[in-house]
Amino acid sequence: MGGHSVTLAAALRPGTFSSLLLLDPVIRKRNEYVGPWTQAQYVAKRRNRWTSPQEMYERFEKRPPFEAWDPNVLRDYCDFGLVPDGDGFVLACPPQIEAGIYENSPAPESNIYPEVESIQIPVHVIRSGKQLDPANFMGSSPTAPDLASNFAHATDLVTEHSHFIPMEAPALTAQWIAAL
Repeated sequence: MGGHSVTLAAALRPGTFSSLLLLDPVIRKRNEYVGPWTQAQYVAKRRNRWTSPQEMYERFEKRPPFEAWDPNVLRDYCDFGLVPDGDGFVLACPPQIEAGIYENSPAPESNIYPEVESIQIPVHVIRSGKQLDPANFMGSSPTAPDLASNFAHATDLVTEHSHFIPMEAPALTAQWIAAL
C-alpha cells in the first residue's frame, strides 16, 4: 500500500518529490478497480495474539512468504510489529483493520490512474517476476504489468523476487534507493 500512497502524494503535491521508486506497488490493472476484493477476509482471521515476538518469529521463519525474507527483517517485523497487551502481545495493525484496507483497495474510488498520468517526475517501477503457486495470491504481484507505461517518465524492471522485495533483498533495495 506504500507505493499507492506515495504515488498519490506525488500527484497531489507536485514538487515534493524528485523521483519515485515503486517496489511492486499495489497498483492494479486499470480494469480491476471495480469493487471489493472478497479474498481479503482471510487476513481478518490471522492469528492476533502472541506470547512473545520470539514465538511469532519461530512460527513464521519456515513458512511462506516469510521463509524467503532476510532473517533480520523478519526479526524486526516480529519485534516491532507487535505491541504489549496484558500478559502477551497483539499485532500492531489489527487483522480486521488490515483486511478492510485490502478489501477496499480495488474499489472504483481507489483507481489511481488519473493521478499516475499527471506525474511528471522520473518513476522507477520494480516489479516481482517470481512465479508462485497460484493458490498463494499474497505472494504474487498485484502490480499492473504495464504500470510504467502510464507514467510520463518511467522505467520498468522485473526482478526474481516476490511481492516482498524489500523484505527479501534489503541490501539490493538500499542500492536502488542510493542510485536515485
